[in-house]
Amino acid sequence: MLHQHALRAAPGMPLPSMPGRELRTVRELLASARASVESDPDRVIVCLDRIAGMLQTPDEEATFESLLLPQAHPLQLAGAPRKGGLAPWQLRRALTFVHEHLSGPVPVEALAGVTRLSSGHFRRAFKVSVGETPHNFLTRQRVRHAQRLMLTTDDTLSQIACACGLTDQAHLTRLFRKLIGETPLAWRRACRSG
Repeated sequence: MLHQHALRAAPGMPLPSMPGRELRTVRELLASARASVESDPDRVIVCLDRIAGMLQTPDEEATFESLLLPQAHPLQLAGAPRKGGLAPWQLRRALTFVHEHLSGPVPVEALAGVTRLSSGHFRRAFKVSVGETPHNFLTRQRVRHAQRLMLTTDDTLSQIACACGLTDQAHLTRLFRKLIGETPLAWRRACRSG
């Protein structure tokens, strides 16, 4: 669980140079995150993600993102809700639920519950909105999360597999090879060397 002291900058820690308006936005996001720590952890994650995006240079972000498995973009976010798809609030809740629970099991019944739909209706509506089944979307998100961890930590592949909600390293390797076309170890070495 997040604690308020985790959101405070270390004393004397320099902030990156940025225009006053952006710095004011960062401060507002931090204040919002601090106020929401206990009552709305989802809000904290959204605030921290926005801050991270503001602090990352476009070149770093593009380079990092180019290394990851392509993101399945929800079709609905591009415009009006698609007929037979999830309402915008349902899609937001489902995506938030997936990202919050990547380290554990994410049954379709739980996703259907947060969207207030039956599991069968949810499966159909999710596929219309996102373009892939909930299971395939979840698998893609787990592999993307594993890729991020492989790039940003020195954790073993076994630890990364567990952190991504997979049963073991073999499970990670099977999914990774299926989606990326090579083993996690080979991919990690190639990214680190090049």
